[in-house]
Amino acid sequence: MKLRLLDKIRAVRLMDPSYGITGKLLIWFFAIVTIFYGTIVLLYMHFQQVVHISESIVSKNYAISDYSKRILENLISMEENEKKYNLLKKEDYLTFFTNARKEFEGGLIKILALGAQERISPHWKEVFEAYSEYALTVDQSSPGRGTSSENLWIPEKVINDWIEKISTARQENQLEVENATRELNRRGIQSIHNALIGLGVSSVVGLLGVVFLAYSMIRPLKDLMSGIRSISKDRHSEPLKIHSRDEFGELAAAFNEMAARLRQEEQLRSDFISMLSHEIRTPLTSIRESVNMIEEEVMGPINSRQRKFLEIAGSEIGRICDLLNHLMQASRLEPGALKLLHEPVDTYALVTVCVERLKPSAEAKQVQITSEISPETPDVLGDAQYLQQVFLNLIGNAIKFSDHKTRIWIRTGSVDKSNRITFRVIDTGPGILEEDQGKLFNKFYRAATAREHQDGVGLGLSITKNIIEAHGGTIWVESQIGQGTTFSFTLPVVLPNEITMHMQVAEPAED
Repeated sequence: MKLRLLDKIRAVRLMDPSYGITGKLLIWFFAIVTIFYGTIVLLYMHFQQVVHISESIVSKNYAISDYSKRILENLISMEENEKKYNLLKKEDYLTFFTNARKEFEGGLIKILALGAQERISPHWKEVFEAYSEYALTVDQSSPGRGTSSENLWIPEKVINDWIEKISTARQENQLEVENATRELNRRGIQSIHNALIGLGVSSVVGLLGVVFLAYSMIRPLKDLMSGIRSISKDRHSEPLKIHSRDEFGELAAAFNEMAARLRQEEQLRSDFISMLSHEIRTPLTSIRESVNMIEEEVMGPINSRQRKFLEIAGSEIGRICDLLNHLMQASRLEPGALKLLHEPVDTYALVTVCVERLKPSAEAKQVQITSEISPETPDVLGDAQYLQQVFLNLIGNAIKFSDHKTRIWIRTGSVDKSNRITFRVIDTGPGILEEDQGKLFNKFYRAATAREHQDGVGLGLSITKNIIEAHGGTIWVESQIGQGTTFSFTLPVVLPNEITMHMQVAEPAED
């Protein structure tokens, strides 16, 4: 039922229309492209305005400046040649006057022609209209046709007025050139400013996109790696948090589904082993009792050869019973399934009892056990029965894998900031390979060297780890080939207020 629910959840996630990694990359790409081309469009608009202003300066203002300069020169030349002609009566001055007049008139016409396309100063039109009135008179009575020197073709006062207006128009044109130049400079600075802003914004957006995408990828990958390591090390993992609905979210959902199935299969296997062990143990107990009764000659006398085979059968039956006990114990001591008594335990007495129980095994191999646990060692908080099993397993393993005539040490460290004390069981055995150290606490795992030379099913260290973690402690191993092995673990110590509380609970109530 649970697996079907997970399948449905996964199917819903697969149908979710949320953006995946490719969609996010495309969105960020189009965002950067939009900002980039938006900046290009702004730069193009500024460039167009700059070109328009430049064309206006070149086609109008520079032309007006050039024509106005020539007009002034021609006007002055006309006045001078008219006076020289009236004075000297030479035809050359009349020719000079006529040429200057034509150039003057042509310059005015060209400037007025520019006014049809661009805005120009109104003084030019005033000068042209005034000139047109005097031009008719000049055409009817040109200098040299009987006019006296006192009757100029244009009065000097009018010419001075024209010169003043032309000069004013030239100044206005020059002012337009200066303003246009300033506008060009402003447009150029604005274009650079906009380009830098666009570049900065696109860079920031790109950087934020990279950071966001990297974070959205690295975070689920780290969680996934942590979950994989947890499964490979502890055979179980907490469900991963699904932060997104993209491919990484689907990967996290698939991992959670896999972890749930592994937990379910582990539970099924544990239940099967427990059930099988219980079912086998009942008939095996009957067989064991029958063998003992035959060996004790309840059914009649037996010879020495029969007794020998009965002893072998009894020994093998005992081994099978021990194996079944370990299997049943392993199924009961799953993480989170232990029900412990949290009470003060005398550390010195606990270790002493365990050493005494294992002395026969140690003496058989001439292994010396040295306990450096003093009576002043702080009491630990936990279940004495399970803690005793921890010390028996670790010291028993040290004896099993130690060579003859070697030594084993049991030591303790100081209490750390978390109010936990460290215990160490040290031997001088052959050591453990580095690649095997991370798997020692897995259920049913046994190193290759142990499988070749020692009996067992690989449950002792797994049971030990579950008991220690159920007490809130941790366990680890340190070993080098040829230099022995050290198993270390931590347990919580009893605080003074906890001792008082337990004492109050233990005291009987007064009548």
